Amino acid sequence: MDVAVVSLFPEMFAPFAQCGVLGRAIRGNLARIILVDPRSFTTDVHGTVDDRPYGGGPGMVIRMEPFATAINAARAKVPAGSPVVFLSPQGRPFDQATAVRYAGLPGMVLVAGRYEGFDERLIETLADEEISVGDFVMSGGEVAAMAVVDATLRLRPGVLGDERSAEEESFANGLLDYPHYTRPEIADGRPVPRVLLEGNHAAIRRWRRKQALGRTSLRRPDLLGNRDLSEEDRRLLDEFCAEQ
Repeated sequence: MDVAVVSLFPEMFAPFAQCGVLGRAIRGNLARIILVDPRSFTTDVHGTVDDRPYGGGPGMVIRMEPFATAINAARAKVPAGSPVVFLSPQGRPFDQATAVRYAGLPGMVLVAGRYEGFDERLIETLADEEISVGDFVMSGGEVAAMAVVDATLRLRPGVLGDERSAEEESFANGLLDYPHYTRPEIADGRPVPRVLLEGNHAAIRRWRRKQALGRTSLRRPDLLGNRDLSEEDRRLLDEFCAEQ
């Protein structure tokens, strides 16, 4: 999968693209990160990419010309059918379902903003989508772009060592993940739950499902709000609540 990132700080992506799962995917030719710096497309000696906002106000606004040229250059480097996605606080929330959808694409162009934001005409003419990684303010869209790249590429075939890993993670089935344990059996006086040691795989699956439902109910009840629970899930959730 080819991912082009349009950013004023492309150097931020160098260590990101070398480490962990993403680094292995790139070294294994399963993914490619293409960096495009809009300053390369400016026409003045200062490499100006921003200007004062019409109507007044604080801060600076990203100018249309250099970014539009950079985005079009990025589009030429990725396969046909790759959307242009702006990272923006005004975008709809990025979630696991969106990551799954992106993972099925041939590529994408991510546009990271800075300053007070983009000249709106950039979005009107070039954006296929606007997405946000959360209701908070950051200095730029680079970290958000990294989050999108990581969440998306790890779902591509061959990127994770065990394909079941992506299937069993938090949000993969709309729930938070169940608790995980490893050796030693007792740590800091706290034992591993007995069910995980007894080898009864049906009981383990049931316990894990109950924990996932219970954790989601306690920590992210909004995720259960629109979910149609089966009778078995309701029983497990009731058991969890009673045990608390």
